[in-house]
Amino acid sequence: MRKRRRIGDNLGPPLDDYEGAPWKGGDPHRFLQWKRAHDAAWKPKSRDIALFRLAKAEALGLTYEEYTLELLERGRHLQAEDAARIGETKRSRKRRRVKHVG
Repeated sequence: MRKRRRIGDNLGPPLDDYEGAPWKGGDPHRFLQWKRAHDAAWKPKSRDIALFRLAKAEALGLTYEEYTLELLERGRHLQAEDAARIGETKRSRKRRRVKHVG
């Protein structure tokens, strides 16, 4: 059975919570290409860019990862005027930290 395509889906493998290569039925070459692209997107081009992002993130009350994710998703740097988006990011952080036992 073939996976249905959705808007924005290019049929790449999921890269969240990587626990090893899923060689069961997937194409290892495609998976490794996606993994390499994912890693390259998160690596800053230089030390100065990393420090700039860190300073902006701290000024907005976000972590480096949260700020970088917003930059990768939206294609623009967050500003203080983006208070609603920053608040949404902080609220999602609190939801992620909740651990359910049982």
